[in-house]
Amino acid sequence: MESTPAIFAGLVFALFGGALLAWTGVRLRRGEPVAHGVSRVASATLASLAGTVALALGVYCLTRL
Repeated sequence: MESTPAIFAGLVFALFGGALLAWTGVRLRRGEPVAHGVSRVASATLASLAGTVALALGVYCLTRL
């Protein structure tokens, strides 16, 4: 019964983190800005860090079942 919220949270974090990392990678490969009005390096670093943290949280939630 308590594993259902952990599975849901883990999947949401993992999907968001993976999608954010994929989107950031595509934007960088095309040479487009990740965020408008911000340094390209800073925005790519912050987006990659946020995606990695979200993906790690998803993995953590799924391994705690």
